[in-house]
Amino acid sequence: MRIVAEHLSYVYNARSPFATAALKDVSLTIEEGEFFGIIGHTGSGKSTFVQHLNGLIRLPSSLKRYKKKKLKKGQLPPPETVLKVGDIDLGDKKTDFRALRKHVGMVFQYPEYQLFAETVKEDVAFGLKNFSKGLSDEETERAVKAAVEVVGLDYEALKDKSPFELSGGQKRRVAIAGVIVTRPEVLVLDEPAAGLDPLGKQEVMELLHKLHSEWCKTIVIVSHDMDEISENCTKAAVFSEGSVKFVLPPKELFRHADELTALGLDVPLTAKLCAALEKRGVSLDCDLTVNDFVEKVLARWVAQKKGDNA
Repeated sequence: MRIVAEHLSYVYNARSPFATAALKDVSLTIEEGEFFGIIGHTGSGKSTFVQHLNGLIRLPSSLKRYKKKKLKKGQLPPPETVLKVGDIDLGDKKTDFRALRKHVGMVFQYPEYQLFAETVKEDVAFGLKNFSKGLSDEETERAVKAAVEVVGLDYEALKDKSPFELSGGQKRRVAIAGVIVTRPEVLVLDEPAAGLDPLGKQEVMELLHKLHSEWCKTIVIVSHDMDEISENCTKAAVFSEGSVKFVLPPKELFRHADELTALGLDVPLTAKLCAALEKRGVSLDCDLTVNDFVEKVLARWVAQKKGDNA
């Protein structure tokens, strides 16, 4: 499902002294099949944007009470706001938001804190029962079993356990299973590796790539970790003060180190190393992932050794 946003704006506490513009005329397209990153400092608008994607924040035009404002004489109409996920128009009053949320799964930061049921099976099944009415008990259990196993857990061993008895990593996987059990085409995750140690972060990102290849066509992650973005994403958007400043593949994005630093953001370690090497006259054409960086450095070193021995 292709995600298209055009001229999207949003104000918290509108028509009050505390009004805050969170999004300002945002236009952004996320193609189907991408592993897409959204980055920005706190208050940049990135979380507000992704909450629009499954209708947690709704466009005014989708509300029943909405009426277009009459224009004053000579006043030009504002640009039309468009927000579509696949063929679903999120600005339409007739939009079935329950159906939308079956197709667009949302995993919030620290999702393990949202576990609530008495057993793992019941917790994972909750979303499925909410979004897919009329399933038999056998169909529900098959779907729950598949979701639990695809996140790397033993269904038979854990299904009747309390989710609160599990380790932190297991809890997070159960929480993700509870979102993907509906087999969403788009999976949005806000800081999916937050609070984890390096090994835990690696395991979560490996899980997301598995889901991307086997379960969800499009993955969107919100992250403040630039290394996470460079290692995993096909493309990334940079938000700042409610606007989109860049939409580029990581290899190109992190060449804009000065502009990103001015926005209060960092760049990956590999980008810093490439810049340091370039100052010494060594230019590396790498995609800024660690593996590619090491491979290119070693290739350069081997070539230099051969030249010295010639």
